[in-house]
Amino acid sequence: MAEDAAGHDGAGAKESREKLVFIGLCMDLCILIPEILAVILSGSATLLSDAIKCANEMLATFFALLVIRRMKAGGKFTYDYGMGKFETLTRLITGGVMGISLCILVLFTVHRLLTPEPFVMTAALIGIPLMLFASIVDYHHWQKYYHRSREDPSPIMEAQWRLRRAKTFSNLLVLFALVVSVLFEHYTWAHYIDPIVSFIIIGFLLFAGYREFSSSLPDLFDKTLDEELQIVILRELATSFEKYHDFHGVRSRRSGSRIYIEIFLGFDPDQKMGEVQAFAASLKRSLENEIAGSVVSIVLSQEEEAFPASEKDDSPESS
Repeated sequence: MAEDAAGHDGAGAKESREKLVFIGLCMDLCILIPEILAVILSGSATLLSDAIKCANEMLATFFALLVIRRMKAGGKFTYDYGMGKFETLTRLITGGVMGISLCILVLFTVHRLLTPEPFVMTAALIGIPLMLFASIVDYHHWQKYYHRSREDPSPIMEAQWRLRRAKTFSNLLVLFALVVSVLFEHYTWAHYIDPIVSFIIIGFLLFAGYREFSSSLPDLFDKTLDEELQIVILRELATSFEKYHDFHGVRSRRSGSRIYIEIFLGFDPDQKMGEVQAFAASLKRSLENEIAGSVVSIVLSQEEEAFPASEKDDSPESS
């Protein structure tokens, strides 16, 4: 519920993000259709690689749009920790689709490398103006998403501007390959430009797929806080050690842009509840200011009750 209240401040911001992502998705579709036509007419491995990469990126953008619309629809009484896990799951699905696409691309590109074919001018007639247009469009969206992400931080907009940056460089690479192929079409070595550039684009896909999995799995399994954030918590606790009796551990989970932190503390039975509440509120406020996007809960506990028995082995060590 906290994420809906604090993480996405106002329907206007959500609508703005939705509009930006939706326009980007529509532009991608307008570029993908003629690119598929160019692939069919020319059999270019470079254009095929870029088309499949574009389709994967459209899938990621579509999932991002779903998440934004789900947030806009509300549901804060249904999902206490927001839509972060759904967002993580969609990134894993996108990574899986990228893996399948890679297998198809590698087979096709290896075949073209072993049996190179002369450059088909149709690829240039459609591809060069298309890639020039795509580069301008993606650069525009890259800048727009970047500034939007700085104004209103969101993991979705962060991922989108990085995606558009990668697409811009990828489009320029394809444009370069097509121009060089046209200029040197009469040379035998120019037949290898198409599959070689295709392999470079495969590298883009491989890196993107790896990043999707490596960044999503830790959040999906609720990996503990990074060491630097744990140090922030311990430093805050150390400066107020006289206000509590025992420290029994920290438990955390990420959900989208939010970090939910539970700190288990024990207090002297003779201590007044008003003092305990004042300290808990002060600690919560201080940590939430120190750790961006955090929602801190101070849990009063006895040592044997800090964590369920099944989690004792996985809980952070007390200090």
